[in-house]
Amino acid sequence: MDRVAGVKILTTIAAVGAEPRRKPRVLVPTMGALHKAHGELIRVARERAGKDGEVVVSIFVNPLQFEPGSDYERYPRPQKADEEFCRSAGVDLLFRPSVEEVYPNDRSTFVEEISLSSTLEGKSRPGHFRGVCTVVAKLFNILAPDAAVFGEKDFQQLAIVRRMVRDLNFNIDIVAVPTVREEDDLACSSRNQYLNPEERKQATILHDALRAAANAGKRSASDIVALARKTINEAPLARIDYVEVVDAETLQPLEMSGPNTVLLVAVFFGKTRLIDNITLA
Repeated sequence: MDRVAGVKILTTIAAVGAEPRRKPRVLVPTMGALHKAHGELIRVARERAGKDGEVVVSIFVNPLQFEPGSDYERYPRPQKADEEFCRSAGVDLLFRPSVEEVYPNDRSTFVEEISLSSTLEGKSRPGHFRGVCTVVAKLFNILAPDAAVFGEKDFQQLAIVRRMVRDLNFNIDIVAVPTVREEDDLACSSRNQYLNPEERKQATILHDALRAAANAGKRSASDIVALARKTINEAPLARIDYVEVVDAETLQPLEMSGPNTVLLVAVFFGKTRLIDNITLA
């Protein structure tokens, strides 16, 4: 175990088991490269934990959720900056295991959700959510939190984690935090740093498109999608992966928007793939 100005850094499962715990324990699972959206997740976790509880941040770049040819090897891993971020945010425990610590070489067990993960990100990134569910389930078992905090930017991930918790009877509350945005309304993401200046400038079209579609007063899903696509295509560097109107619980496509409806987009700017969403009234 190491310590950075009050933050205990644990790198092994055995060290977690030996660590005295306070209740409630609230977990913020991350892949590191921490930014202000993570800061908001940590703030909410601290609020939930209270002065007598503890906030745990996990940092683990999970190889199972990266499809072949993706950015696993170049995914940012600023270890010292992340440690300082956690210290400044008042995190109590930082769990930062190695891949070998989390996954035995002869692993043969996975956790897979097969309904909500069949569309959107799951369709574009086969196997991604099997990796997400497997690592989140392991983190839940290793760290035994009373609650875990996730951002609504990754809307499908949030829905799938909630379903996994329900289906597998994890006694853990899942706390959702609204999407945190930069000053120009681009959703905060660790992958934003991959964008060159022109891509970064054009990427703001995503939230413009979502707002335009949401505020147009249309109920037909095809009309909403067409409007969002038209706006996104105004950015020359944008390459659309998907634009879909779905039910917020089932994630199934809808013909008409109504209560509990979400518009989700995934768009490439250069090699960088960004996602965003907005709830439709």
